[in-house]
Amino acid sequence: MAQFNSLAIKDHLRDEQVFNGRLIVTALFAVFFIIILVTRLVYLQIINQQHYTTLSENNRVSIKPIQPIRGLIYDRNGVLLAENIPGFTLTLVPEHIKDIPALIKKLQKIIPITTADIKRFNKKLKRKRRFEGVPLRYRLNEEEVARLSVKQYTLPGVEIHAELSRHYPLGKLTAHAIGYVSSISEKELQKVDASNYSGTSRIGKVGIEKKYETLLHGEIGLQKVETNASGRILRVLDRELPVPGKNLYLNIDIRLHSIAAKAFADIDHNGALVAIDPNNGSVLALTSFPSFDPDLFVNGIDTDTYSRLRKSPDQPLFNRAIQGRYPPGSTIKPFIGLAGLEMDVIKAKDKLNCPGYYLLKNDERRYRDWKKKGHKETDLTKAIVESCDVYFYDLALNLGIDKISSFLSQFGFGKKTGLDLIGESSALLPSREWKRRTRRLPWFPGETLITGIGQGFMLTTPLQLATATATLSLNGQRQRPQMIYAVEDPEIKILNIKPPKSFDNIIITEQKNWDTVHQAMKDVIHSLHGTARSINHNLKYQIAGKTGTAQVHGIKQDEEYDEENVRKKLRDHALFIAYAPADAPEIAIAVIVENGGHGGSVAAPIARKVIDDYLARIHKDDT
Repeated sequence: MAQFNSLAIKDHLRDEQVFNGRLIVTALFAVFFIIILVTRLVYLQIINQQHYTTLSENNRVSIKPIQPIRGLIYDRNGVLLAENIPGFTLTLVPEHIKDIPALIKKLQKIIPITTADIKRFNKKLKRKRRFEGVPLRYRLNEEEVARLSVKQYTLPGVEIHAELSRHYPLGKLTAHAIGYVSSISEKELQKVDASNYSGTSRIGKVGIEKKYETLLHGEIGLQKVETNASGRILRVLDRELPVPGKNLYLNIDIRLHSIAAKAFADIDHNGALVAIDPNNGSVLALTSFPSFDPDLFVNGIDTDTYSRLRKSPDQPLFNRAIQGRYPPGSTIKPFIGLAGLEMDVIKAKDKLNCPGYYLLKNDERRYRDWKKKGHKETDLTKAIVESCDVYFYDLALNLGIDKISSFLSQFGFGKKTGLDLIGESSALLPSREWKRRTRRLPWFPGETLITGIGQGFMLTTPLQLATATATLSLNGQRQRPQMIYAVEDPEIKILNIKPPKSFDNIIITEQKNWDTVHQAMKDVIHSLHGTARSINHNLKYQIAGKTGTAQVHGIKQDEEYDEENVRKKLRDHALFIAYAPADAPEIAIAVIVENGGHGGSVAAPIARKVIDDYLARIHKDDT
């Protein structure tokens, strides 16, 4: 009985009420959440349907850039200097490869793959998705493609792709003028229109390739592609073709480059040559020796090769034509002589005795002439023809450094010429103010003397010398040197010719001053005692010119310069400037041969070879 009373009596009515209450609450919660869900669906599917449709479409459809075809570069005669050639690239797709290092070793048994190729591959591998191909070797030849194709079924993840690659068919001959393209850097991307370079892997680095990058590059195309969740392309939906880059025609005559290259190779010296049409500023030749193969840079140069080029004592990467800074030596004498005539410091027939040296008052130092016994009685013409140093020591002292600097600056010395290439040096035209500002020292009379023969602080580039010679040849008419001749739209094949640009002419009060200097420069080649008379043999036209020898290594007062006993790198530079035909100039030229010795015997013959070829071709119909 006690056990029965201890059991609670169950209240069914109360339990049913509790259950029903819980059921109602649960139902209300369910209805509430259904309402929220329906509301959210209405918001997503109806109210904001357009927005989410767009997002969905963007997840499915991607815009991929199409790289434009880079413009071609030709010389003035239509010779191709830079082109795009089809080539084959070996790529690896990581997601299909179990062991990449092992596969590369296997590939090395089939085709050459260098350590530099592997380093470049590993660097690019880090930036790619696993399903994207990573280049391992560029520019496979047909034999290599055949070898890989035969064994490709055993090489999962290995693909061969055809693509266009920049190529310079004349190699070293055009490297310093044309330049090259190479992989675009992050810094360069910040300076260009990033949207127009999104599909571009290479950009112009130096030369014409860099200066006219915008024209050569073109405009990217776009293709709309359908992708999966991983970003893999499934199909192309739409395509907007790219606009190819413009073709460039240059004023360069590549035959002159070839002649100059052979001439420098024959004498085994470094140097530069610049030739200009004085009538319009067209740059006919712009060469620097030694040179390099620009194709090495297109797909990425390996570290060892680049290090050899950069550390070479011959500096093949250095563009001597526009960046080389050399003492002009005696090539400056016609300009100094013209200054003396114009400023009435001398008369053409005034004579000075040259004993072989020059003395300043109260100074025991002898400023020596190149001719030990001197030139005796010397006027301006003889001083230019025989290159008398003593005459120009005296003339420079009477002019003074400020007048010399002011006059020479009119011919472009000491400043950039405005050539349409990047990296040109302004060289150095010294003055009293320049020395005070840069050296914090006064100017000394002895420094004026040696400036008068193109030594001391004065430095010039071969390009400056050529443009100054061109200006001199036409009595002060100054044309801006120009590499580009015309731009061509490859689709409509119409040339847009770029007009020449001129500077203010140099005004000389009397024509006879010009005539005196011109005649003296003709006599340098055509007279019995001219320093460049060795090149006048069988000339069918007249050349006006001036030789120069620029000292590289100083010698003491009591020492004699013995070229044979001086190391090659310390020997004098040989220079020559000229224009021809002398009475109606069509070409002006400047040549510098580093450590070549004498301008008349080393530099002048190179100039004559170039002038001969150019004039013979442009006048071939006259014979």
